[in-house]
Amino acid sequence: MLKIMFLCTGNTCRSQMAEGFARTLGKAIVDTHSAGVDPAGYVHPKAIAAMKEAGIDISGQASKGIDQELLLKMDMVITLCGHAEETCPFTPPHIKREHWPIEDPVKAMGTEEEVMEKFRKARDEIRMRVENLIKELRNGGL
Repeated sequence: MLKIMFLCTGNTCRSQMAEGFARTLGKAIVDTHSAGVDPAGYVHPKAIAAMKEAGIDISGQASKGIDQELLLKMDMVITLCGHAEETCPFTPPHIKREHWPIEDPVKAMGTEEEVMEKFRKARDEIRMRVENLIKELRNGGL
């Protein structure tokens, strides 16, 4: 089973969505974790709502910091924001690193519906990337 950690700054939204999708879509082939370089301590309610619309419940997930011991056990680390990419702790060469630059919906401005659309856009992009990753893994990639 491939061990993957998704990293963001606050671990409130994008990395939480990625963890939820990978846990659901990659059952039996990935062991999924998420963390934040500066964890906010909560999962954003709009991220929970957007994922619920997609049929995935992330309400039981928690915002957490990087566990160095756990990080070193990963096969792959995927950052979802520039800040996490720049500040992620050193990972040994055996850990594959990828960066998925997903726009942060938490910073969205506008009406309630306009903001929610940004969360849906991020969710859909993350879902597509996770689906492609899982497909690649099922085909023997990575």
